Amino acid sequence: MTVIVGYVPNPLGRVALEHAIAEAALRGAPLKILNVSRPGAYVDASTADEAEVRRLVPESVSYDFEQVAEDDVAEAVLAAAQAASASLIVIGLRRRSPVGKLIMGSSAQRILLEAGCPVLAVKEPVVQ
Repeated sequence: MTVIVGYVPNPLGRVALEHAIAEAALRGAPLKILNVSRPGAYVDASTADEAEVRRLVPESVSYDFEQVAEDDVAEAVLAAAQAASASLIVIGLRRRSPVGKLIMGSSAQRILLEAGCPVLAVKEPVVQ
């Protein structure tokens, strides 16, 4: 049973990855790190560097890193979770305005509602 994490190279993505690493270690499960970016984009801030990911994951955790070009982030994460028979999905969750939700939709909400396994939603720590 695999732990899936949706990862983007930003502070929230790193927090989600940290929690996913801890969960994978706790469960003795492999970790699948899924980086979803827009297809055809030459420059996309959500595209992760595999070397950076390698530095973030301890050697004691077995992991697989996959980059997926997909417009629908939720669909990519849900499909990966189903294909891997995931025991847990870890996602980062950020606050969005009602207008932002209306215009952009909510990948996190779709993952939370449609996943066939538990979902751990983590948020970025508040800096005071």
